[in-house]
Amino acid sequence: MRRARSLLAIWPPIVFGLVFLIVWETIVAVYDIKKFLLPAPTAIASAFAGNLENVWEAVLVTGANALVGFVLGVLLGIAVSFVLMRFSVLNELTTPLAVAINAVPIVIIVPVLNNMYPAGSQVPRRVMVVLIVFFVVLVNVAKGLRQVSGTHMELMRSYAASQREILVKTRIPNAIPYLFTAMKIAAPLSVITAFVAEYFGGTQTGLGSAITSNASTSKNDVMWAYVLGACLLGLSFYVASIWLEKATTRQHGRNPVMTR
Repeated sequence: MRRARSLLAIWPPIVFGLVFLIVWETIVAVYDIKKFLLPAPTAIASAFAGNLENVWEAVLVTGANALVGFVLGVLLGIAVSFVLMRFSVLNELTTPLAVAINAVPIVIIVPVLNNMYPAGSQVPRRVMVVLIVFFVVLVNVAKGLRQVSGTHMELMRSYAASQREILVKTRIPNAIPYLFTAMKIAAPLSVITAFVAEYFGGTQTGLGSAITSNASTSKNDVMWAYVLGACLLGLSFYVASIWLEKATTRQHGRNPVMTR
């Protein structure tokens, strides 16, 4: 029964994707749209297969930057969330500041970071990913640690629970769904940030650099092949975060209710 429900859940997006590709292919063929304007899905697939090795190398570069930044951003966000929970004054000061900094466009920050490191360094891109992921995790986990049910808190206090026991048995379990929500949001964002940051200098070996160089020479089918690689990379990050959530909740014998 559960397996049938899972299949029913994944069929709609698959069918929609197939219909979308068929319509796209048909429009390109019927209106004879030139490849340099909009290549057909079959042309993109052919370019992807023909440049698979190059696409894979670019995926590894961008994926490594995204993964390092994602992991560090998550860990840093969790750590700072506990500090903010402990000191309410810091929380009131930091949360608006975090939202304001997170609103600063990538195009402003990345060039500044690139000027701080050697031309071949991957550090600016990883730092940019860390910043994006950090604020997403910080806001969500801090909220989960604070917004504990009053009934649960009163129950713990009635048993004379210490602050440590309240943290371990009430606050952390309450924050876990918020953490996984943040991770599912931040996972594809980390990939987007990593390859967008490549547009602004540094080594020219990642997905963003390949997309830019092929677009500038009107090799749109090859450019879209790299875009497809970026999409698959972002999807893999998202699926990995879902798998991690399921593995964790299965281990604890329950499925947390996701909140946004």
